[in-house]
Parts: sequence; C-alpha cells; structure tokens
Amino acid sequence: MTTDIQKVQEKFGLIGSSDSLLRVLEKAALVAPTKINILLRGESGVGKDVMAKVIHGLSERKDEKLVIVNCGAIPEGIIESELFGHEKGSFTGAEQTRQGYFEMANGGTIFLDEIGDTPKNVQVKLLRILENGEYYRVGSSQVRKTDVRIITATNRDLWDDVEKGHFREDLYYRLDTVTVHLPPLRDRKEDIPIIFRSFVEEFARKYDSVFQGFSDDARSLLVSYRWPGNIRELRSVAEQLVVLERSQFVTAEKLQKYLKGRQHTGSADNLPMPLMSSSYKDESENYSNGFGEQERELMYRALIDLRSEISDMKKMLGSFIYNNMDRDGKPSRALPLLTSSSSSSAASGSTDKRSAQTSAGSALDDYVQTSGGDKVPLGYTRKNFSDSSDAHHEDIDEPEDLMTYFRQMETIPSVEEAEKFLIKLALERFEGNRRKAAETLGMSERTLYRKLDQYGLIN
Repeated sequence: MTTDIQKVQEKFGLIGSSDSLLRVLEKAALVAPTKINILLRGESGVGKDVMAKVIHGLSERKDEKLVIVNCGAIPEGIIESELFGHEKGSFTGAEQTRQGYFEMANGGTIFLDEIGDTPKNVQVKLLRILENGEYYRVGSSQVRKTDVRIITATNRDLWDDVEKGHFREDLYYRLDTVTVHLPPLRDRKEDIPIIFRSFVEEFARKYDSVFQGFSDDARSLLVSYRWPGNIRELRSVAEQLVVLERSQFVTAEKLQKYLKGRQHTGSADNLPMPLMSSSYKDESENYSNGFGEQERELMYRALIDLRSEISDMKKMLGSFIYNNMDRDGKPSRALPLLTSSSSSSAASGSTDKRSAQTSAGSALDDYVQTSGGDKVPLGYTRKNFSDSSDAHHEDIDEPEDLMTYFRQMETIPSVEEAEKFLIKLALERFEGNRRKAAETLGMSERTLYRKLDQYGLIN
C-alpha cells in the first residue's frame, strides 16, 4: 500500500487492505483531479456515495459544494423541478421560485445516484448539461449555465437499459467516460472482520456499551456469509448486536440470529457456510444424523439452490448450442457438439433446432472445440477445465456414452466451473461483445455482467 493511498484512507475513514479496495482507490485518486465524468458501478450498499465524496475531496473543487442526489428516491413528477429548479407559478404548488440541485452545485460537484431511474424527458436535459452546461428552470425560457463536475452511480447494467429503450444511448456514452467498479463485500473477505470491529466499537461508544471482541467461530461466520447488503448490512448487524445483545463478546450464536433473517430460500448467495461450533455440536446430539436443526436447514436450502443452478446450466448450454446451429440443425464446427443422440438425429434431419436444443441441454457430456482446434470435453478435470487453453487429454479415450465417460474422470467440473467456461468461450467467439455473448448463452446482458463480476472476468 502506497503512502498516498494510506493518506486517502485516513482522511476519509476508509478501512481495509484488500487488493480490490486498493485498486479502486488508486483509480479514484488518478481521475479525481481531472474534469472527466465518472460512473460508479456496484451493488447496493457498497459505498458509492462514500467514493463520490472521496473523488470530490481529491479534486480541484474540494472547497466547493458536493450535492448528493438520489434520483431513485425522487418521484417522476417532480424530479425535473428538483434538478433544474422552477419559477413561481410554473405549476400547482410552485408558490415561489426555487433553485435546482445543478444550480446549487455550481462550481462544485453533483453526485447523481441511481442514474438509471431518471425518466427519458429528464435524460435529454441531463445530456444538454453534460454537453454545454446549459439548462432551463421549469416554467422559464431563459437559458442558464452551470459549471459542475458530474459523478453518477448505478447498481444496474445501464447498457441493458439502453437496449430495452429505457435509457438514452447518447447519454450512456457521455456518462460512461470512466467507470469505477466498487467490489462487493464478499470479494473483500479479509476486510470484513476489521470493518465489523470498527462498527461495533463505534456503536459501543454511542450507546455506552462494552465490546470485548468476538470468537473465532463468529469471525469465520462473518467471513463466510455473503453479505448481500454489503457494508450497509454489515453496519446494521453491528448496531443491532450492540443495542439488542449488549454484546460484550460476540459469538457465532448471537451473530447467526441477525443473519438468518437475511437468507432467502433458494438463493445460495445469501447463505453462510454451516458452522459446527461447540453449542451446535451439543445440539446435534439430539439428532440421529449428527446435525443440528440449523445446519440441516442451511444444507437443505443449499441443495434446493444447487438444483436450481443445475437447471439454469442446462438451459444455458442448450441455448448456447441452439444459437450456433445452421439452418439444417447441425452444430457449428467451432462450437459445442451435441450429444451423440441429438447429433445423429440432427444430421439425419429427423429433428429441428428446438428439439436439438432440448436434447443438448439435458446433459453436460458435450465437447467444445476451442479456437486453437483442440476438443475439450465439458466433463474434463477441474484443473484443465478452468483454463481450456492448457487442456490436454490425449490419454483419455472418447467415451461411448455419458456414464462411461465420467467413470474415466477422477473429478468432474462444478456447475460454477462449467458456467465460467461457457462464458469465457462465448466472449472469445464474439471478441468480447457482451451483448452477443449474452444472447448466445440465453441470459440478459445484466446477468452476464453479474456473472463476469462474480467469476473475476471483468478486465
């Protein structure tokens, strides 16, 4: 960690030493002194407003105002008036002239959070401000000018909104000059305990409580939980523990109570890994299978989600093959081959593309031919599967059927590895074009972007 980044963290109270956080701070420090527009992207609760304050605080406008606007919280009927102001009598209830946020921020910085929620008529006026700084108050014909640095943020895929016609493409390109991706808390696991400790100590002082630390199993639970609400959720849990538990010492049992309400059946993203603490082991003695009720519930939910993930994989694989077949129902030479049954039927013309899609999505025993010409089976070992360019399988015989093939394997790929492989293959085929890759994989571009972020494939 450089001295400059350390000073930034101390100045703005940013806690953590993970590589993903440091990369974000380095990029923010690099672009902050410029006049370039910045788009902050990240899940809800990752601290996009805090990053906007950092960028403003490191800019030449740091002595001027920073105006923070949550576009998603302003009703559509008044957002134009809130942003640009209005004249007295311009509409019912306009009893006096009012400045808008852009006028208030003149000379400084305006941060527009949830920019994707702005209506189309307002997007036109935002585009004009971005181009020449000009705008009109509601009810006025007088052109006004403002000199502001614009920072925007979203937790959505704006390009997906562009394709659906919800967001102007010209405005998208003006906002997306420099994009800063804020990592979710689950990608900063080493930072979680120290951030949590700082929150607990803060609330302990505020509520005149005493904090003496947390147990090893509580620390493990903190790190294994996926924190769908990110830092906002972490802070909320810390405050609840201090207020409701008067936590002098945080244990996994106490912490678990405040995480359980944030788990959703069928969503493994929100499930922590089951922990077998001493109390859990005591409880498990009441069950003949050796597991306590909480562990059994977690495992049951995980199994439900696994079934859902496998179903999604089948659909994605089927769609991938379907979108790369010719008019005769035959697979493209450079893309996944169908299973033996569907391949033969397609070749003989006895089935159409949709039936071939169904057959192809029913198993993962297909082969993929890479750009280098090597055929890589989807059931190959995990080591080679994760990087198809290094795959070597000359010593493995081509299977006669699916069961024979898997019996030859020492390991089989996980669902995540298979999904990651197909995503990389699609992006390679379409030279990084996410829209075409998403269409081929049978998912929305927003879902593809989330998968790229999840698997660390974003450049």
